[in-house]
Parts: sequence; C-alpha cells; structure tokens
Amino acid sequence: MSQSRTDKPFTLAGRTYQSRLLVGTGKYQDLDETRRAIEASGAEIVTVAVRRTNIGQNPDEPNLLDVIPPDRYTILPNTAGCYDAAEAVRTCRLARELLDGHKLVKLEVLADQKTLFPNVIETLKAAEVLVKDGFDVMVYTSDDPIIARQLAEMGCIAVMPLAGLIGTGLGICNPYNLRIILEEAKVPVLVDAGVGTASDATIAMELGCEAVLMNSAIAHAQNPVLMAEAMKHAIVAGRMAYLAGRMPKKLYASASSPLDGLIK
Repeated sequence: MSQSRTDKPFTLAGRTYQSRLLVGTGKYQDLDETRRAIEASGAEIVTVAVRRTNIGQNPDEPNLLDVIPPDRYTILPNTAGCYDAAEAVRTCRLARELLDGHKLVKLEVLADQKTLFPNVIETLKAAEVLVKDGFDVMVYTSDDPIIARQLAEMGCIAVMPLAGLIGTGLGICNPYNLRIILEEAKVPVLVDAGVGTASDATIAMELGCEAVLMNSAIAHAQNPVLMAEAMKHAIVAGRMAYLAGRMPKKLYASASSPLDGLIK
C-alpha cells in the first residue's frame, strides 16, 4: 500500500496558520452577522475590500475593524473594484497607510463588471510594482498555468486562480488547469472565487490547494453562520482526504471482502 502524503504547514509571508479557510467580509446583512459568520468559520485571515469598506478612512462611519480586530485576525486588504494597475497600486498603498505599514495584500485587477474576470495584463503590471515596493502579494488570477507561473516567478507569495466567476457559486469549472498549476507551483496555490457550497471547497482541497478563499458562498447562504461552520469542516475534510490519497477509480466492481474461504 502506498504511503500517504506528508502534511506541511500553511505559511504566508513567514507566518503559519492553522485554518486553511480565508473569508471575505462583504454582502452580509450587518456587521454583527459578519462577526458571527467569521467566528463560525474558524478563519484566521479575513480579506477586506479597501475601496468598499471602512477600515478607518471614514472616521464618522462604523469601522469593520471593530468586529474583526487586527489583534485577533490577519487583515488581508484587497483591491476589489480596481480595473487597472495604477488604481490597484494606489489602493494597496492606502491600505498600508491605514493599517500601520501592513504589507500583506490581495491583488485583483478586474477586466469588466459583467464577468469580474481578472485582467491578467494589468495584474502583471500591478504585481511587478507592488513586489518591488515591498508588498507581500497574494494575487487573484485566471486558471492559466502560464500566467500563474509568471506571477510566482515575479515574486508573488501566493497565486489564487479562480474556480469559477466571482459570486456565481458554480464550483470548480476547470479542475484540469488547476491540477497543472498545482503540479508546477513553487508558492502556495489558493482557490479564489466560484465556490458555492461545502463540497466545492472539499474538492479544491482534495486537488491539493493550500487553502480556499470565499465570501459569497457564506454570505449568500440562507443561514450564513451555519454555512461558515460547514465550510470550516469541508476544508479540514478535503485536506485530510488529499493527504490520505483516494482509492483508484475502476470501471468494474471489486468485492470489499476476500472471496477465499466463503462459507458454503
């Protein structure tokens, strides 16, 4: 019997995390639901859309950091809503200023509002600037293995290919490209976007992804807090299954117990 895979810690920018589930903060009914869902998820890294969420830039409005305090969670500012490299770079620099020199960011540069597909040309431009500027860049990208490789070679600390379009809940639409990305990966690979339910998260982990980032799958569930807890268990189950190694698929049946010595 073949040996199971050896586990390794999930590490980003020199810090190790126990949870392999990263969650967003948008689309909840209110800040209290946001807080309860994030707590139920067990996530340690929480991503925040700097252009859409108040993390201190509007002193007279409710501050998201009051319910997800930075001393408890790693805040991952993201550039959601940016459509060119210059805009994304400005947003990351604003986040660094608001968060007292925080360097860990999630870069996403979108192509259009209909698909929210990544604009890989602008993403590459922004990534190059941000890496040179000292940021630890986690980058949302297409499921193109060549682009993923280039982003890693450029110095991004993690690549985050989409499983499906943002907010669609379609699940993993192209597992074959993800497998190629994972085979070549020199940095952590996280599925970002497209997850709809717990089984999608499990499949991503079974493929060998280091972690999964999601928002809509939790926030748009009929019971977001319960779905957050389901996702926590799905990530753990998927990772364990990946480490254990699944049985080979067969075309025909194979008896579970031996045929020799049957009682007659």
